[in-house]
Amino acid sequence: MAKFGDLSAIEERLEQPTARGLANAVGGAIRDGRLVPGAKLPPIRQVAAQLHLSPTTVSAGWALLARSGTIRTDGRRGTTVADTAAAPAGRYRRALEGTHKTEFALDLSTGVPDPALLPRLDGVLAGPLTAGIPGNYLDEPVLPELQEVLRADWPHPVGELVVVDGAMDALDLVARTVLRFGDRVAVENPCFPPLVDLLEAVGAQLVPLPMDADGVEPDALREALRAPLAAVVLQPRAQNPTGISTTPERAEVLAGLLAGTGTLVVEDDSAGSTAVSPPVSLARALPEQTAHIRSFSKSHGPDLRLAAMSGPPDVIGPIVARRQQGQGWSSRLLQRILHGLLTDPTAVAAVAAARAEYARRRAAVVAELARHRVVVGGTDGINIWVPVLDEAAAIVRLASQGVGVTPGGPFTLVPAESDHIRVTVGLVAERPAEVGAQLAAAARTGGWRAR
Repeated sequence: MAKFGDLSAIEERLEQPTARGLANAVGGAIRDGRLVPGAKLPPIRQVAAQLHLSPTTVSAGWALLARSGTIRTDGRRGTTVADTAAAPAGRYRRALEGTHKTEFALDLSTGVPDPALLPRLDGVLAGPLTAGIPGNYLDEPVLPELQEVLRADWPHPVGELVVVDGAMDALDLVARTVLRFGDRVAVENPCFPPLVDLLEAVGAQLVPLPMDADGVEPDALREALRAPLAAVVLQPRAQNPTGISTTPERAEVLAGLLAGTGTLVVEDDSAGSTAVSPPVSLARALPEQTAHIRSFSKSHGPDLRLAAMSGPPDVIGPIVARRQQGQGWSSRLLQRILHGLLTDPTAVAAVAAARAEYARRRAAVVAELARHRVVVGGTDGINIWVPVLDEAAAIVRLASQGVGVTPGGPFTLVPAESDHIRVTVGLVAERPAEVGAQLAAAARTGGWRAR
């Protein structure tokens, strides 16, 4: 007979007779070593009886733990404590599986900028090298001159800015600082798979928000706010994967709904200077509720690994303290390079040219798709979200022609009206009409008909 995990360890830590209280108690028992990976948990009714909870409460607690990957339920084999040391295959890994096992003549699955459109570094490297490398651990974590340049271009008035190791690092810091197990967090649907992986890893309960051409639908947010929301995460410009940019008017409406709720707004402007849409932020109306992140990966180079973040003191303060316990600061040498790229006229012109070129490539492919009656929404960024009859069939057809794209499934939290693929059209440097025709044919594979 299988040996069950120690329920007394859960009972000792059960502070509230709720689903979240049970989930927290199980998490504490695992952290303290009282429940080990592989330990089998008793049936729900036995747990309910011993802990004086209803079976419904235990089932809901198990659901919270399963979503975070803390426990695993396998039919007749029962429920066991998961080995969290072994990272599960997240949505992002699933999105890339298959696409990177093949060499494509044209790989449009990556979501990365075109290296040929990034600003050159040779013009800005002399300054950081001749200035020397800081040798004092007590130097300011953010270069004052970089702070000044960032503040001048921020979408709302701001005091201190934090520089971190990329947008995902910023999102991870916010999630692990602000969120608690079982917190409800609203996200756009569809949305970037690594964000979903990150939020599920901290035990968040995700609430999908559908979008229209102007951004998140207000009615959906209004409905989500019927119960407490710990946070809402938005991509205000060139949303990945749809390319939708939130309009200032829609941002004003969303801010009105969120005002006074205590919900933290987390804005991930990952498109940065590659977006043609003007910067927009709910912080203009909700400065004490909004954390705003701007990445420089797409505009200035993924390997810079830098992003800047603003936010209310009760969010930024703990984040700075958490970083001091770890890496302390992001490389000041890289910060000097970024400062040079943001102020050097040649580099600034190169980024502006890249922005225009990405817009041209996107428009050319989207126009060809429209000519074949395949309608793509969104207006901005290096990716497009293409409706297809059959995701797998479309991917296989394109692969046979040497074109790699990303499956849409991992980007969605709820079933969509149709399948989709994500295509990084920012990498279509040549023959956009030919690529558009290939995408349109793939969209119809299996009998798709234009609506």
